[in-house]
Amino acid sequence: MITLHRIGQSGGALLVNPHLILTVEETPDTVITMATGAHIVVAESAEEVVEAARAWRASVLSASRNLAPVR
Repeated sequence: MITLHRIGQSGGALLVNPHLILTVEETPDTVITMATGAHIVVAESAEEVVEAARAWRASVLSASRNLAPVR
């Protein structure tokens, strides 16, 4: 899950499953369209959302190297 922040809501973070992100666009606010059809407006830039998703995927791959093989 990646941590983002909704526009107009102070405080708590929003955790998003990057596998469900279809598009990220700046209009000028950053709007994320999810596979469920939901639209989320976040404070982060499109570039920050993409970087967070990339870093999360890299961390998953890195962690998988430390797992013992299934037999």
